Amino acid sequence: MLSVADASARTRALVNRLAAENVPLDEAAGRILASSVVAPRPLPGFDNSAMDGFAARSADLPATLAVSAHIAAGQAPSALAPGTAARIMTGAQLPADADTVVMFEDAQADGDSVTLPASSVGTNVRRAGEDIAPGATALVAGALLGPGEIGLAAALGFHVLDVTRRPVVAIITTGDELVDVATPPGPGQLVDSSAYALSAYITDAGGTPRYLGIARDRPEDIRALLDEALTCDVVLTTGGVSAGDHDHVRTALAAAGVTLDFWKVAMKPGKPLAAGTALRPSWKHAEVVPVFALPGNPVSSLVAFELFVRPALLTMLGADRVDRPRAPVVLTDGYRKPTGRAHFVRAWLRRDGERLIATLHPRQGSAMLTSLVGIDALIEIDAALGEIVPGGTAPALLLRAV
Repeated sequence: MLSVADASARTRALVNRLAAENVPLDEAAGRILASSVVAPRPLPGFDNSAMDGFAARSADLPATLAVSAHIAAGQAPSALAPGTAARIMTGAQLPADADTVVMFEDAQADGDSVTLPASSVGTNVRRAGEDIAPGATALVAGALLGPGEIGLAAALGFHVLDVTRRPVVAIITTGDELVDVATPPGPGQLVDSSAYALSAYITDAGGTPRYLGIARDRPEDIRALLDEALTCDVVLTTGGVSAGDHDHVRTALAAAGVTLDFWKVAMKPGKPLAAGTALRPSWKHAEVVPVFALPGNPVSSLVAFELFVRPALLTMLGADRVDRPRAPVVLTDGYRKPTGRAHFVRAWLRRDGERLIATLHPRQGSAMLTSLVGIDALIEIDAALGEIVPGGTAPALLLRAV
């Protein structure tokens, strides 16, 4: 069996970066930037006041000066008359020859004049280009476009952005026991929860899920859905990938032209994972379609997705952050396991000063969907370890901020 690290590296090697597309700025949130954005103009575009106050020449202060102008935001002011000050609002353009702003609270206004204390050059002044200069890289390719990135692009005048196309991910679930969520399960039947959970995971990772339905445990049924799935950018199957009498996914994958790169990873949950590629001829060249055959147990499939498929999708998107952040966590109760396979343990975390304290979910079975609800981390217990003593530490994948 492959180690988790080897399987991760080989998984990412199976995928290629997708093409880019232009989208309107108001549709770009949550997308991955495909091309860096270079500032075409300075931001801010002119020297302006950081405060409501009085613009003046610092060399004239302290002094009592005539108020020669009132400048509101959006106005184009005349140059400051010699020996005067101008009343100015926050964000308003600084008049030529003024080099400082005294805030209202520090001024003593008296009719058409004002007494101002000493103030140094640049006080309460926002200089043109101090946020970003023309020609500077404002946003780097691979960035996830959040509110800050969208706001900066708008300020620089970009009404469309070049983003990586979302990968379309086909989902095929397998199993005679499965029924759709709208069908009450009968004796021996289970709701196909993995399809819906995986769809949510795919969307969160920047992809577009395409659920193709349930394939019964017959090679021809699985193959029929695979032919349609291979028109997508990525293919996911769940179940039927182990070595049981009714596990036909690997046979169906081979019949559909999928070459497996590996099968089985030394981990729990998620051991019976397979990954490979198929070639889809296009009018220009043969396109590589990565295929991931995930385990059937819902927790196993979702942990495998988190460790292998999510990074692969982000690699296809060209994201600059592919991996979850990691941090050491303290296991107050310790953990014991057989050696030979890495364990990924679901846990809640709390902060104790600089330390992260882990509380393990009491149900760690691969069919226990509740062990994925509201958790903060997957704690990785190395394959070579048999025990983490109480108070010992282990690395954790942080699924959300703590």
